[in-house]
Formats: sequence, C-alpha cells, structure tokens
Amino acid sequence: MLYPPIDELVKITGSKYALVTIAAQRARSLLENNKLMLEKPVSHSYVGKALEELYHGKISYKRK
Repeated sequence: MLYPPIDELVKITGSKYALVTIAAQRARSLLENNKLMLEKPVSHSYVGKALEELYHGKISYKRK
C-alpha cells in the first residue's frame, strides 16, 4: 500500500494536477536546501518526502 494514500492527497489539493505541481515544487526545494519539515519521513525520495509533508499539513499553498 502506498503511503501517503493518493486519494487522500487529491482530496487535500482538489485535483491530481495541483498535487503533481505542488509535490514537484516542494521536491525541488528539498533538493536545493534539504530543510525537511518532518522529523522521521517514511520515504527516501524527495517527491515522497514532499507528499508526506503535504499529507501531514506542513505545506501550505494558494490556488490562483
């Protein structure tokens, strides 16, 4: 089973396209500065860590 659940992430963001955009931007940010907002992430990849942060409410975003 995938963690965090994709269905829950889509509910948080409102669409799968927004989910991809938010996760990609945060993953790039993690790659550049490596300042993680979670203490013990489950994932090892930057995209996985970004998705976990979004799932736990550590990332905020605004829709235009």
